[in-house]
Amino acid sequence: MVTLVLVLGDQLTPDIAALKAADRSRDIVVMAEVMGEGTSVPHHPQKIALILSAMRKFAARLRDEGWTVAYARLDDPENCQTIGGELLRRAEETGAGAVLATQPGEWRLIGVLDALPLRVTQLPDDRFLCSQDAFQTWAEGRKSLRMEYFYREMRRRTGLLMEGDQPAGGKWNFDAENRKPASADLFRAPPLAFPPDDETEAVLALVEARFSHFGRLRPFRWATDRDGALTALRDFIQHRLARFGDEQDAMLAGDPWLSHAALSPYLNLGLLSPMEVCRAAEAEWRAGRAPINAVEGFIRQIIGWREFIRGIWALQGPHYTARNVLGHRRALPALYWGKPTGMACLAAVVRQTGDLAYAHHIQRLMVTGNFALLAGIDPAEVHEWYLSVYVDAIEWVEAPNVIGMSQFADGGVVGSKPYVSSGAYIDRMSDYCGGCRYDVARKSGDGACPFNLLYWDFLHRHRSRFQANPRMAQMYRVWDRMAEDRRAEVLSGAAAFLHRLDAAEEV
Repeated sequence: MVTLVLVLGDQLTPDIAALKAADRSRDIVVMAEVMGEGTSVPHHPQKIALILSAMRKFAARLRDEGWTVAYARLDDPENCQTIGGELLRRAEETGAGAVLATQPGEWRLIGVLDALPLRVTQLPDDRFLCSQDAFQTWAEGRKSLRMEYFYREMRRRTGLLMEGDQPAGGKWNFDAENRKPASADLFRAPPLAFPPDDETEAVLALVEARFSHFGRLRPFRWATDRDGALTALRDFIQHRLARFGDEQDAMLAGDPWLSHAALSPYLNLGLLSPMEVCRAAEAEWRAGRAPINAVEGFIRQIIGWREFIRGIWALQGPHYTARNVLGHRRALPALYWGKPTGMACLAAVVRQTGDLAYAHHIQRLMVTGNFALLAGIDPAEVHEWYLSVYVDAIEWVEAPNVIGMSQFADGGVVGSKPYVSSGAYIDRMSDYCGGCRYDVARKSGDGACPFNLLYWDFLHRHRSRFQANPRMAQMYRVWDRMAEDRRAEVLSGAAAFLHRLDAAEEV
């Protein structure tokens, strides 16, 4: 009997579990561009266009390899516009009673498949280097789950940057060398841009006609097939990897890319595999063309952080995105959707996000995420925003990074402390503050940087939770040494700022 083989838009890998388990001579691959997925949150137009174009090209590749593919385009009048509806339609057409699927990276879709009146088998997604079962085994019995220890295990397991049973260079982690600010450099090469071909142009026109979400669609620069993704990988390895470590935490208003890889969309859609990316980086170090601090930092993001975050997502389950241990309830301000703000750092990152569907990890964590946490914004709204606006955002990777790492809404599952800072950190690591309406050097009073006010207000509000945290005790000692009238001025300034924010005034 025919089995339907579901392939989703972030499962564009020829040997993904469902395809490996299927019979090419008999079974039918089902792929569908559906409004139900395009509007589950208001996805950035570039994200939608990348996924649809990559899906079309992957379907063509499967047909060339002998698969029968039942593909529904977004504008197909028979399209049911949901994944579940399309599987039911194809089952009725073909008489199939069974579906093979690779487990989706979103709990909502896992539930959709579980609820279908078909015999659905969801296979583990084995494109990750650490399976869900292996992560659960690693996590069992641990008082806390910390990425650093997981990362060391992954280094041993993969052999990456290892010399026998010891880490290359004598250290597991060179992060202390990777916290340098950056300056403008006309010779710093941006990632390659890939001009849209005819297929992608057709998708862009369709997205323009069907979606009016936040963000610019054009210019569209992303690769949309494996060959393009491999070209993007080679470009990063040759031109930016060597500087990646030094610049990975820096921010420049006029340079959104710095020396970042911009490969996460291709990894998360399945156009590149994590091991081939890490092996390519490791080879540059072994050949003497890239320093170990850059290569180790890059590999740690993939086999350490990426794999750890996916394990957390699977371990925590479908209710993780509802976590809100700090009780934050403030609505997401309109400035996240492009409303004018005098805060130069937020304005720059949101504008860049709208233009490119991209911001690197420090922009996400220490600008947009830091402000949301300090201002007490509802983490569910913050989560939905990040899932919407970034080209690489899929729930399995986005939710733990936001709910856990960025917003501390999980109470410390991902991180041992909240990632909050005053304006000083942003000033040290960026060039944003020079053109700001606010004065980053002012700690209180008129014109003080809102990050300075909100930082102390956050610590004050949540003292009972954090004052015993050894990583935060020093800041509470600083707060306690301030004069009482100074503390009152800071809290009053924070309250006035938040009142303006709540009143939808420009801040």
